[in-house]
Amino acid sequence: MTISSSTEAVDDVTEAAFEPESASNEMKKKELVDLVVIRSGIKKKDAKPVVEAMLAVLGESIAEGRELNLQPFGKLRINRTVEKHNGRVTVCKLRQSTNASNDTSTLAETAQDG
Repeated sequence: MTISSSTEAVDDVTEAAFEPESASNEMKKKELVDLVVIRSGIKKKDAKPVVEAMLAVLGESIAEGRELNLQPFGKLRINRTVEKHNGRVTVCKLRQSTNASNDTSTLAETAQDG
């Protein structure tokens, strides 16, 4: 398959070429990085540090008890936090809009322009 710089090619790669590594429904960091590379069109070596930094910032924000409003991901509110001997358990509520668009054309166009 030849990949052009069009949005259709990005969609084809996303739908046809990507197979999750595990049969479980759990997304791991490697899969997240791979999907970000496919969706954005940037190189993996450039995407990985950004994804890792973003995950660190999100984790720190949740640990501080901050609410997150990150559309189209959604709005995350901390309900309660319990300290355990092996870590912290945080119970959250995530509200996502039902009319949120999964439009990748903006990301693909931005990657091409930038």
